[in-house]
Amino acid sequence: MKEKITGASIQLFEKNGFSETSIQDIVDSIGVTKGTFYYYFSSKEELLMDIHLSYIVELLVHQNRILKDESKTYKEKLFDIVKLLISDIKSRGAVAKIFFREMKNLSEKRTALIIPKRDQFRFNIQELIEAGMASGEFRPDLNASIIAFGILGITNWSYNWFNPNGICTDQEVAEIFVEMILKGIQVN
Repeated sequence: MKEKITGASIQLFEKNGFSETSIQDIVDSIGVTKGTFYYYFSSKEELLMDIHLSYIVELLVHQNRILKDESKTYKEKLFDIVKLLISDIKSRGAVAKIFFREMKNLSEKRTALIIPKRDQFRFNIQELIEAGMASGEFRPDLNASIIAFGILGITNWSYNWFNPNGICTDQEVAEIFVEMILKGIQVN
C-alpha cells in the first residue's frame, strides 16, 4: 500500500504540484482513507522526503556501480552516467521532475539530508573528470568542477523535454550529449 500511495502521489505532484495536491486528493485517487495514508506517512512532507531520498539514493547506487567498473575507460564511464540520467527519464521522469521542482517544499532539516547526496553525485562526476584528466584521457587544463555542473545541467534539464517515445532514443541522446561534452574535453 505504501508503494501505491507513493505512486499516486508522484502522478499528482507531477501534474498539479506538491502544494496544490492535498492528502485528500492522494487518498481519493486510490480509494483509501486518510488513516491509511497516516499509517505510512506522518505528513505529506514526509512522503515528499521519501520520494526525494529514494530517487537520489537509487541514482547513487547506479552511479557507483558504473564508477567501480575497472574494465571501462573514463570516457565510457562518463557515457554510462549520462545515459543513466537520460534513461532514467523513461522509468522515473515524473520523480525527477518532483526532485528538482519540489525540493523547495522540504523543511531545512529534511533538505539537509538530501543535499549532501545530491552533491555526492556531482562530486563523483567531478572526480571522474579529474581522474580522466590525470590519466591523459581528458584535457589537463579543465575546471573539473564546472564541467561536472555543466554535465548535470545538460542532463538534468532533459526531464523537461526528452520524450522516451520521441524521435531519438535515450541511447542516441546520451551519445549526442557525450560527443558534445567530449569534443570540449577529450585530448585530440
